[in-house]
Amino acid sequence: MVPRIKKILYATDLSKNSAYAAYFALDLAHKNKAEVVILHCTDPIIPDSVWAEARHQGKETPAKDQEPDTEIKRRLGKLYEKVGDKINRARINVVSGIIVRQGYPVEEILATADAEKCDLIVLGTHGKGWLKQAFLGSTARSVLERSRKPVLIVPLPADKLDIAWD
Repeated sequence: MVPRIKKILYATDLSKNSAYAAYFALDLAHKNKAEVVILHCTDPIIPDSVWAEARHQGKETPAKDQEPDTEIKRRLGKLYEKVGDKINRARINVVSGIIVRQGYPVEEILATADAEKCDLIVLGTHGKGWLKQAFLGSTARSVLERSRKPVLIVPLPADKLDIAWD
């Protein structure tokens, strides 16, 4: 017997690939009457780069002492709205939380899936032929190999290049 899906962990790296996977996570949650927890992991160096990138582009920069999680959560909120504009709004009301963590993505994804008692992990992947085997998609592959929970890997199709975060 297949266990019922009650909670889905959708892990994102803020790329187009992961944005496309959001549609799958939210649709599965809607169909299964489940909830979605959104997770974004950053390396310890990345938060400073978010601040530096905003400054370089002439955008308003958060105070250095302010957690960069606010910028990441703002970007995730934009994704949430964009998905809502493209699919039925009722389907996006399944998100129960947004988590931003610093650390190694594979470790954080697996730990969060356990801590949040998720039944399924949804990730986007690059899908770029032999190069994927060497460099791209290593997070998705590692999660797939190490997880004791079902993992849905969603590749970005060639005709879905219009998904953007900004």
